Amino acid sequence: MQLIRRSDYLWEIPQTGAMRVPGRVYASARMIDEIRDDPCLSQVANVACLPGIVGYSLAMPDIHWGYGFPIGGVATVDVEQGVISPGGVGYDINCGVRLARTDLESSFVEPRLQRLADRLFSKIPAGIGSEGAIPGLSNQQIKLVAYEGAEWALRNGYATRNELEHTEEGGRLPGADPERISERAYKRGAKQLGTLGSGNHFLEVSRVDQVYDARLANALGLHNGQVTLQVHSGSRGLGHQTCDDYLKLIVSAMGRYEVSLPDRQLAAVPISSPEGRAYLGAMAGAANFAWCNRQLIMHLAEQAFVEALSVTPRELGFALVYDVCHNIAKIEEHEVDGRKRRLCVHRKGATRAYGPGNPALPEPLRPWGQPVLIPGDMGRYSFVLIGLEAAMRETFASSCHGAGRLLSRSAAKKQARGRDLPAELKALGVTVRAHSRGGIDEEMPAAYKDVAEVVNVMEAAGVTKRVARLRPLAVIKG
Repeated sequence: MQLIRRSDYLWEIPQTGAMRVPGRVYASARMIDEIRDDPCLSQVANVACLPGIVGYSLAMPDIHWGYGFPIGGVATVDVEQGVISPGGVGYDINCGVRLARTDLESSFVEPRLQRLADRLFSKIPAGIGSEGAIPGLSNQQIKLVAYEGAEWALRNGYATRNELEHTEEGGRLPGADPERISERAYKRGAKQLGTLGSGNHFLEVSRVDQVYDARLANALGLHNGQVTLQVHSGSRGLGHQTCDDYLKLIVSAMGRYEVSLPDRQLAAVPISSPEGRAYLGAMAGAANFAWCNRQLIMHLAEQAFVEALSVTPRELGFALVYDVCHNIAKIEEHEVDGRKRRLCVHRKGATRAYGPGNPALPEPLRPWGQPVLIPGDMGRYSFVLIGLEAAMRETFASSCHGAGRLLSRSAAKKQARGRDLPAELKALGVTVRAHSRGGIDEEMPAAYKDVAEVVNVMEAAGVTKRVARLRPLAVIKG
């Protein structure tokens, strides 16, 4: 794959063949050496063939191979002339991260950490086949969740208005059409509301161990030594089934619209087509389910903190910093060649990163920019970033979403054989609770890139700025 170096942290794949735009990859020279022969770069070039794509086919530094699109890929298409591709969103629709802060210091929590980890583990359903914290929801109630998103949690006493204001899109993506979601998807999701899931999903108790910009950290309510909570989960079986349903539908419809692409997994139809509109309505419903899911997990976690640490809610001071999604397609307005256009931004393993002053941000955050939450692996650290103005010009307001895998799950399990990973993590000061040994092995720290290098690339490129670093204290896995 030919790559032209545009700067120390930006590489370009020239427009050739069926490509409608060039590809661009944000990475250090060392990262590029690691992926130069990886099929994920061919996926960047393939995405550049989408009808209606504008600007560039983009890839973030946490790029790795995915279904159709690379994970860490961004594609922005014209709403009127472009296509929608489920592969550009992925199976876990609105997989995302939320960060809550507390008024507790790590010096208070760490002596009580085992009790807290046990309570979180018992309180929050996790793992394959886990059932939700709210039993007995009817099909009609699940449809309401898909339509209302986190608003449903607010109406039922599981959220506050302030929490919704600090959630991307207010926790409710417009245009959701619950009737476009299949009964099979609802059946899979009905018992999973308020569950963490398995794989790379997690709940993490962390401490702020480094502040890079005191002014920005103060604006987000963060300071050194403070205990925080991260939740990483998505739309569970409902989202997975929705993606599967529409991939089949859209593959069968492509010929009707004369859409030809180099990879069948890129299956796409015009946004304006009946199939395109149906997918967007179903995808928005799955995204809303995911926001409600993370909100309920946060609600349960707050209860666990109060019970395990014998503190009052006032003493705990639980508050949502922000909630971001990183597997979604959204209609946004961006400037292209000096003209504002309505565009559909596919972000798959990429996070929205609006700069300061954007009206979509809640008033307290608007002067500073959007928080961008970047989890790392469970043995090292995670980062809180903030979106910069250059992100609007350079990446359609997009940044990275995590560390990015180095090892497949099977390769990680093979490398973990004969090792006591819980003991190794304990030696690093990290308490782990998991429903399976395999869940720990496949998520071992060595399976991931160093997330510090990933966020450094985006900062050096002027897209996002580091605000704080979080160190894990306790991790809950499926």
